[in-house]
Amino acid sequence: MWHTLSRSYFISKFRRIRDELIDFDQVDLEFDWDNYVILQALAASALQACVPSAIVELPLMNWKGILVIVVLHAGPCEFLYYHMHRALHKMTDLYNGYHHVHHSSPRPEPSTAGTGSFLEHLLLTIMMFLPLMGTIAANVSSLGVIYMYILGFDFMRFMVHSNVEVVPVRPFEVFPFLRLLLITPSYHSLHHSSGDSNYCLFMPFYDYLGGTLNPAAFKTHGRIRKEGTKEVIADSVFVPHGVDFVTGFHMGLTLRTFAAYPRTHSRWFIYPLIPLAMLMSIPAWLWGKAYVVSHYTLHGLHQQTWGLPTHGFQYLMPRFHKRLNQILEETILEADRLGVKVLTLGALNKNEAMNGGGKLFVEKHKDLKVRVCHGNTLTTAALLHELADDVKEVFLTGSTSKIGKAIALYLCRKRVKVVMLTASDERFDAIVKEASQDCRQYLVRATKYEAGQNIQTWIIGKWTGYHAQQRAPPGTTFHQFTLPPIIHFRKDCVYHDSVSIRLPEKLVHGLNSCEHNLPRYVVHACHAGGLVHALEGWQHHEVGPVDVDQLDVVWEAAMKYGFTPA
Repeated sequence: MWHTLSRSYFISKFRRIRDELIDFDQVDLEFDWDNYVILQALAASALQACVPSAIVELPLMNWKGILVIVVLHAGPCEFLYYHMHRALHKMTDLYNGYHHVHHSSPRPEPSTAGTGSFLEHLLLTIMMFLPLMGTIAANVSSLGVIYMYILGFDFMRFMVHSNVEVVPVRPFEVFPFLRLLLITPSYHSLHHSSGDSNYCLFMPFYDYLGGTLNPAAFKTHGRIRKEGTKEVIADSVFVPHGVDFVTGFHMGLTLRTFAAYPRTHSRWFIYPLIPLAMLMSIPAWLWGKAYVVSHYTLHGLHQQTWGLPTHGFQYLMPRFHKRLNQILEETILEADRLGVKVLTLGALNKNEAMNGGGKLFVEKHKDLKVRVCHGNTLTTAALLHELADDVKEVFLTGSTSKIGKAIALYLCRKRVKVVMLTASDERFDAIVKEASQDCRQYLVRATKYEAGQNIQTWIIGKWTGYHAQQRAPPGTTFHQFTLPPIIHFRKDCVYHDSVSIRLPEKLVHGLNSCEHNLPRYVVHACHAGGLVHALEGWQHHEVGPVDVDQLDVVWEAAMKYGFTPA
């Protein structure tokens, strides 16, 4: 819960405490943050084995136990933790040998609470068990008290590491003494940024007694709750949609570790959640809006990904196009209102039949300040640079689509023969007419896949099944720009899947999730195309047909900023 809250931008954008972004290094560092749960389970099992009578036949609830828990936690537990924590900071050997792991993360988030050395987890488990053992010794224990304390203990630890100030300030103004009795995320965040104050577990009273209380945390708390934090406006926004019902779990704000790796397959624990995702997709379809999935910076430019609560299959049904365009239009207008400079349509959001690659929105709202892009110019350029330098002939399917057309016109200029698979004489002739007179001879129409049986470079722009792929000769290289990518039926051929671009890893800050099945720091070419558009400060909309004359311009601009073919 706290993890989702911490990464939910619509909640945290005005309540965040620190602005540092989370990257893959922190996700990896905190990979085993939940190991302490195993330790506590082993400790509870050991207690059960050693003193079985202590926790056998406990009542469901004994309210007297709560009083004992409060007294023992506020006394011995808080006292011991404060002095342990202070010693871990003041004694260099203890800090370097143990506690530095907890402070290795640039900015705390809920999983940071569980990141630490074995010694720290062991000591914390002992301290947490002290109040519970007190209730057992006083014969006032119960199942309710045990679970309330353990869950409440973790609830508070995750809260103070959430980087979101969720605690109202009004109670502290009415009852000032509460500041010494209840910790806030702002209070503990200051400890992580300074390291020399605010050592308490949950009660600042012990910092007050020890002379380590930094009152600046109280001012930060009041400022955030009263004035809010300034919203970070993205310079560039990429707008994809869900592929299937698992997509919602492959995001940093839901399952952080799952999202930090390419989605080559679904984990076993995802499958029981799919029915829930299917159920939630109904209200999302009816009332949902775009939401921030990720936020990173590159060359000082703020880039966000706004996911749509839609799924791939919906784009294949024309009756849904009206609603899809409505959601996209609302998203574009919201970006325009906020002051976003470039908005890039991802995947099927730029469906030609649905909105003309974004042209529909630009023509309807002629006063848009945000530049709308489909990113297909860089996609086309990247695919062309996948081809071997000595290629003389290619077989092209989806040849009359906007990307297919641009590929054909570009290659014929390079004196490469393009065998274009199309059933339409009219569309083929229209493309030929756009080519210069001396290049038209390189454009050849085909109506059957057999025309590519002697060509070892296939460019796939339309779904190609098993039987069609069998027409390709052994050793064929399949390049593709179709969605979804074709299945790899041939073991004797080479397949290039989604056209993608690798971002300059050392210049990217805050990227912590993978884009579908792509490796870390690799994004779809259209995503990178929007980045280039924003970095260059271009003022034109990139919608409708792909401008062949701009292919080399966009590619050179991408290389200038450190982008490389993936």
